[in-house]
Order: sequence, then structure tokens, then C-alpha cells
Amino acid sequence: MEQNLMLELDQDGHLVDYTIWNETVAQTLAKSLAIELTPWHFEVLLAVRQFYAQFGHSPSTRPLIKFLMKTVNPEINNTILQERFNTGLVARHLSRLAGVPKPANCL
Repeated sequence: MEQNLMLELDQDGHLVDYTIWNETVAQTLAKSLAIELTPWHFEVLLAVRQFYAQFGHSPSTRPLIKFLMKTVNPEINNTILQERFNTGLVARHLSRLAGVPKPANCL
């Protein structure tokens, strides 16, 4: 039975405390994009978290895709991410689902 999580989010829908992130939190956040996260999605989201931990900021789209090509799958591209995450705002929504702050260059 799924419990309703009460998540503390900022004005942009990102977790206030990124350390509470886990797969349940990610799936709760993913409901807003009408997607059910699979192991592939979690691999991508864990890589986004790795980027944040490694570089100290959330990635914009181009650096994110380059990082995912190196760490997850060399065939990842913007179109695949848009389709599988049901969004045109790849960097922003992947950062949100991964529980890290909004990329600095996103509106």
C-alpha cells in the first residue's frame, strides 16, 4: 500500500532537502509528469545525483547529456530523455526527479 509522502518542496517543485531522496520520493515526484519510473529511469536519476555531488551544481542540458553518455549509455540523447521522461524540459525535470536543486540557467 502506497503512502502519501508529504515532501517539502521549494517554489519550483524541487526538494528543499536533497538528502531525503530515495526511489519512493522520486516516484512521487514523477507523478507530475505522468510517468512510472523504471530501473532505466533510476539509473539516469542516480547519474544526475552523481553529477550534482561531483560538480556541486545541477547540470544544464548539454553537460547533463554528455555526462549521461559517459556514465549511463553512449546512445542517450535529448530526444530519448524527452520521450522517456515525458518532458521537453530535460535538465529541469531530471534535476527535480533526482531531488537536486533547479539548474541555475533554468527559468
